[in-house]
Amino acid sequence: MEICHFDSDLTTTLVENDHLTADVFEQAVKDSRHAFKLSGTKLKVIVQNDNQVEIAFVTLWNSAGFPLNVDKRYIMLRGSSGFYSYAIFERSKGMPEVNIYQARIAFKLQENKFHYMAMSDKRQRVMPTAKDRRNAQPLDYPEAVRFSRPGNPSLKGEVDDKYQYSCDNKDNQVHGWISDNPRSVGFWIITPSNEFRTGGPLKQDLTSHVGPTVLSMFVSTHYAGENLGMKFRNGERWKKVFGPVFVYLNSASNNHRSSLWHDAKSQMAKETASWPYNFPQSPDFLHANQRGSVFGQLLVRDGRKLMSAASASVGLAPPGNAGSWQYENKGYQFWTQADHKGNFVIKGIRPGLYNLFAWVPGVIGDYKYGPSVKVASGSNIRLSNLVYEPPRTGPTLWEIGTPDRLLLNSLCQILNQPWRTICTIALTS
Repeated sequence: MEICHFDSDLTTTLVENDHLTADVFEQAVKDSRHAFKLSGTKLKVIVQNDNQVEIAFVTLWNSAGFPLNVDKRYIMLRGSSGFYSYAIFERSKGMPEVNIYQARIAFKLQENKFHYMAMSDKRQRVMPTAKDRRNAQPLDYPEAVRFSRPGNPSLKGEVDDKYQYSCDNKDNQVHGWISDNPRSVGFWIITPSNEFRTGGPLKQDLTSHVGPTVLSMFVSTHYAGENLGMKFRNGERWKKVFGPVFVYLNSASNNHRSSLWHDAKSQMAKETASWPYNFPQSPDFLHANQRGSVFGQLLVRDGRKLMSAASASVGLAPPGNAGSWQYENKGYQFWTQADHKGNFVIKGIRPGLYNLFAWVPGVIGDYKYGPSVKVASGSNIRLSNLVYEPPRTGPTLWEIGTPDRLLLNSLCQILNQPWRTICTIALTS
């Protein structure tokens, strides 16, 4: 595992067998051209018994290293087909300033084994290979190529880049690859919570792509720019837990891709229902009894009409202006969807001071609840009289589209699904 900077291409093998060739923990830091390898200066066995093993690789900052203390954890549970990974990042007093623009876990699978990628019911297919990309025609930026001599002739003329496989954080729950050689084996990243990701539920980020590569993204500036980078100045103290995420493996007889995908989705549902986990041993990861909850009802007053905020997205994020959650990068966020009457419950909130934010499908603008919300361990806070009044200067005369922050009614939605024929035509014509 390593910490990497821009213009660095470093990998290290953590596990090597017939299917998995690399596990790389990376960070990208713009203001340097050096790479600092986080090889783990100390190994600790945190727990070891018949039901659970947890180990930690700890790297502490020194004047010659990367200005961050890192505690990387791995957990295996009896009867669980995979392992959990999480990390605690900490900056203490006296560390020099730094900008962190990317933090992720990256797995590079064996190219001769994994050919089928899946990230949703509709977004899955046999993928091009890394060799196809090497032989392809370069386009306007390094990630984009057009296949000219692919091993699979049906891909000729198709455009590929890793950004075509992005999705919203809220939808980035399970994705991965399937090997059909010699039998069907699935390798999946399952993310049971978005609380530790930057940018909120609508932030788009990478998933899996040609390599075969599997990513678990924690911090990135993709689609948002440097404002989403973490900038540390003036000895700012900071600590954050990223994860755990679950690396899940399953298997089936040959050509049972569908069953592996549906099994991975089922496992994702189980992991999500179990959040926050009760087994991580770091005191920085808070269990359910150490967290709080917030509930209430949101209404919308549009003109003189008062109506329910049906299906509103409601969340808690660090204090800021309306919509500031989209650029929040150092703290935690907790989101839920209201029911048809605007009722909402947000559970598993880490203690702290937050603002409550929301947006409502079909309604313009961002809502922010005025007072700050202080969540304590074990608290159950009810918020009353939440009414959003969207900006309006007069009656609506006409409208193009629906203000729901989705592309479902737009032709542009197809550009995110390159395996559709119409998308290939759009990209290559």
